[in-house]
Amino acid sequence: MATLRDIRDRIGTVKNTRKITKAMKLVAGAKLNKATKAALEAQPYQHTLNRTLRRVVASVGEEFEHPMLSQPVNDTVVYIVTMSADRGLCGNFNSMLNKAVLAECEKHKAAGKTVKVIAYGKKARSFLEKRGWELVGGAANVDPSDYSVQADELANRLVTDLGEDRFAEVVLVFNQYKSIMVQESTADRVLPMALEPDGADEGGEAAASVDYIFEPDGGDLLGRLLPMALRTRLFQAFLETQAGEQAKRMTAMDSATRNASDLIDTLTLDYNRARQAAITKELIEIVSGAEAL
Repeated sequence: MATLRDIRDRIGTVKNTRKITKAMKLVAGAKLNKATKAALEAQPYQHTLNRTLRRVVASVGEEFEHPMLSQPVNDTVVYIVTMSADRGLCGNFNSMLNKAVLAECEKHKAAGKTVKVIAYGKKARSFLEKRGWELVGGAANVDPSDYSVQADELANRLVTDLGEDRFAEVVLVFNQYKSIMVQESTADRVLPMALEPDGADEGGEAAASVDYIFEPDGGDLLGRLLPMALRTRLFQAFLETQAGEQAKRMTAMDSATRNASDLIDTLTLDYNRARQAAITKELIEIVSGAEAL
């Protein structure tokens, strides 16, 4: 049975832990506000760029060819690009992503493809290395201020490798940020790009039914917009990964803080009961001694 000192020491330890989890919750909350703002503010730009691409595709027609739209000759190599957190203590954020990445890798391997992974974040890199998957790029400890640079470098590399026919397709796997409570692991093919020429804008106007005049011509414009769209897609994935990580960490630390408070209440009750039992025992011994005299 634990002594009063043992219970008192444990209460002190849990209180110190609660201070740490509460501080981490506040820090994650502050980072979440900044990350969420960046992710949400980038979405309209990406949506507008996608609408512009659809309009240009509708104007140019199916006769236009571009390496980023054509299926490569190489049909054996698949690049998997993934983005995880560098640290833990963020709930199931990393495990959920790693599970999705592993499923995607095994799916392509079962189809007879050679899988090569470009992983960002310590958790994904260590997870994949331990399981023997080949890492051909990526980085760890990337500062959020460098996301734009990393997205540009990654996009340039993928376009170069596509031109050199080093892969059949590129699949982007990341945790898409829906809300503070919801992040979903998604796997999207980013290369070769697939653009639908028909469809409606947000206002309900069919893009293909409007005659647009482009300067320069639609082919040159599409050649410039496609790499831009790839960079924007990768940059958005970086932003949503950061937002999702901080959301999960804030939620996990809030839960840990509440659990620590509940444990402190339970330990305090046990401590009071043990102290009362010790006092009662001493009183009984005193009374028994007095009666013996």
